[in-house]
Amino acid sequence: MSTDRLSDEAAPEPTAPGPETTEGETAEAGTSGAEGQGAPGADAPGVDAPGAAGAGGAETGAAGSGGAGAAGGAGGTGAAGQGGLPTAAALAAAVRAVESGERSADSFFTARSPRAGGTGAAAGARKNGGVPAPAAGSPERAGQGGPTGPVSESAARPAQSDARGGPQSIAPGSPQNSAQNGPQAHTHPTPNGDGPNRPAPAEHAAPHPATTADLAPGLDGVRQVLAAGGAPEPLAGKTAETLGERAAEALREDPWQLLSVPGVRPEQADGFARALLGPACGPDDERRAQALVGWLLEQAALAGHSALEASALRAALAQRSVPDPDEALQTAIAEGAVLVFQDAIETPGARPAADDEDEEQPVRVLLGLDRFAMAEESVADGLARLLNTFEEPSDADGVASEGDEGSGDDEGDAGDDEDGGDVGDRPDAGAPEPDADSPVRPVRQPSPAQWEAAATAAPSPSAAELIRAAARSGLVAHTGAEAARAEPAALIAAARALGLRACGATHTADGRARLSRQVAEATEAFVDLTAAPGAPEDAAKAAVTLSGLLAGREGPGRDADGALALDVLVVLDAPQLDLETAAMLVESLTDGTRLVLSGDPGMLWSAGPGRLFADVLAARCCPQVASRTPDFGPVGELVSGIGIGELNQVEAPGKEVVIVPARDPGEAVHRTVQLVADSVPRAIGIPAEQTQVITVGHGGAAGTRALNAALKERLNPGPGRFGGFDPGDRVAYSPAPGRIVPATVTGADAAGLHLECAGAPVVVPRERVGADTVRHGWAITAHQAVGTRWPAAVVVLPGDAAKGLTRAWVYTAFGRAERHLSVVQGVDQALPRAVAEIPAKERTTRLRTLLQLHTVQATADALAG
Repeated sequence: MSTDRLSDEAAPEPTAPGPETTEGETAEAGTSGAEGQGAPGADAPGVDAPGAAGAGGAETGAAGSGGAGAAGGAGGTGAAGQGGLPTAAALAAAVRAVESGERSADSFFTARSPRAGGTGAAAGARKNGGVPAPAAGSPERAGQGGPTGPVSESAARPAQSDARGGPQSIAPGSPQNSAQNGPQAHTHPTPNGDGPNRPAPAEHAAPHPATTADLAPGLDGVRQVLAAGGAPEPLAGKTAETLGERAAEALREDPWQLLSVPGVRPEQADGFARALLGPACGPDDERRAQALVGWLLEQAALAGHSALEASALRAALAQRSVPDPDEALQTAIAEGAVLVFQDAIETPGARPAADDEDEEQPVRVLLGLDRFAMAEESVADGLARLLNTFEEPSDADGVASEGDEGSGDDEGDAGDDEDGGDVGDRPDAGAPEPDADSPVRPVRQPSPAQWEAAATAAPSPSAAELIRAAARSGLVAHTGAEAARAEPAALIAAARALGLRACGATHTADGRARLSRQVAEATEAFVDLTAAPGAPEDAAKAAVTLSGLLAGREGPGRDADGALALDVLVVLDAPQLDLETAAMLVESLTDGTRLVLSGDPGMLWSAGPGRLFADVLAARCCPQVASRTPDFGPVGELVSGIGIGELNQVEAPGKEVVIVPARDPGEAVHRTVQLVADSVPRAIGIPAEQTQVITVGHGGAAGTRALNAALKERLNPGPGRFGGFDPGDRVAYSPAPGRIVPATVTGADAAGLHLECAGAPVVVPRERVGADTVRHGWAITAHQAVGTRWPAAVVVLPGDAAKGLTRAWVYTAFGRAERHLSVVQGVDQALPRAVAEIPAKERTTRLRTLLQLHTVQATADALAG
């Protein structure tokens, strides 16, 4: 359920059963359109909501090992009159049969599409791992009369799409080609699959209010179409950005393309289409159904899902008044807009029958957008590559073994280096020398003895265990709470002492500052491992933000091959890694690099789709190190108990934890302002600027908007002359979807709104100043607070927030406090019930299955080799 609308007037849109939707915390519904037509409003999604995909199906093709094949291309040249193609009813029966295990998934996915010339087989899924299966018996091969075989690359690739999402490549002599010089009617698939696409019914083929030739060029044309449909003019910029250069033409020909613009809802797109099409607009329009398929999958991604079960998507389409959801899904599959996968259903404790080895395992059919499927498979392939290309250090690396002392002189390249030290004592002595003409340097390999010396010098047993695990594997998962962050810091310090290029990446600038301090402290423990201790600023360089590392603003940069110039990378706040960011990360690491994923499994997951860290842990594809370092103090004790489902009363002699009851949202706002402005500074000694308010959502009588208005009035009153902001206002700035930076307004001019973010000046252009980029930040949501801690935190739980609480939310919100935590309690028994009974909501992903398949394959290869 969308948490920021727990108190809003409009209920959130349903996506899939039981997802944890961060869109609820981070997006606002658009305002209602003009004349009651439901045209989309100008209020775009909030700071964390990822942008929607562009229109049209993307070209995917094969993706190497385990790559997702695209759905069969629509608009092919197959002859009319081919019998035996499945109808929508047959598709529905086949999908349900596969889901129940009554028939083979392969037999369904190799069936052809009901569209003439199209094959749904390329979008099918192979039984072994949820990867789309290649098509068999495509029309191209059938026309050749040859034996059925693998589909060619061109046949397995969906047709390139124009801005409407329709195929650009039209076969000569086809009905589409014969009419392409004139106005082209929209078409529907033939229901019985026995002929080419038929024209749309007359009521859908009514002429548009004006032809595309009447449209003004560029953004003016977009404004013209939006105005004709009753949509607000400020939406033009986002529409042009989403739909591209032909945005105006795309909207004129298919008004439901507006649904791909972030923030637009189905009822608003329906109103827009009704204004443009008049009586020709109806719920059975194929264009509407296809737009809804994409929108539902985008909404599922905002809720964290990388794919949806076919049954959930069918139900959501039916709820949106699509008359034939099965036909809509089959069309989306045939056109390549949606990919199909199958995922094995694991039954705890179940074992296959010993007398029937061929018995098929039940599977679930998943549908997903190609960009998330490709990102998920790219992550799986990249992590498997790091595991498989890693070479465990041997005694020949680094220091020579006792029996080989002095033997290096045989080649004439051993002996003392220029500083008088033995070459064998250098950590990189065993690594091959790089080419003098190339800045690419191979990954260094300290010897086992050197790694063991580092582990022995580690400041804690858990840190020693992590160092030993990193010495033996290219991928390591490390779990622990706040105090456990000292362990990856110790690993970074040890690796740098051994001469490796190592750094740690965090989710926020605050996390980077904390990691830098911890690395500096840990460096003292490994001073005996290096002959030349690094300067104090070296510790600061060892900590970066993940966004800065990938953008090249921070860290060591990239080598000539484009890979990050690192031997060891530790990613803290790993639960915040979404699929697309993780794919960029693993593709940036060269073979042999050590990657350590470290994080707290109890935290809220990423704002984007996926649950990478949880899937890596569940797949058990790499060594795992669980920290034994507890969090200390009353706040740490309270949060640790929440992590295991217990809301305990803790001793707080210094008022480290305070519970403030509130009977209604109005009182909750009043108590919060009193705590921030008076009670905490006076009783605890923490000023208001170091206290952060955290609440469940943006809307409602005690959401971020109401709280920020009250806090601004008390702490920094002003007219809001700069787009609602005044100098001195505390804000949450979103430089990219899913990430916020605490900032302070310093002024404004013609260039935009001036902010100070972590000591650095930032200018937000005037056109970007709005709820999707800059919000007041005295009060934020728990998702926005992830990765940052404050000396004091005030967590507000109004009564209407009860149904949005989960253990992960409470754990994350309470854990943002370092020294003092105040809880404004208005949910009564809903708080302990959420902690004890409501864990994090599940997300539908495929990464765990893909990683397990890689592990099985690697094991089989090792046995065969």
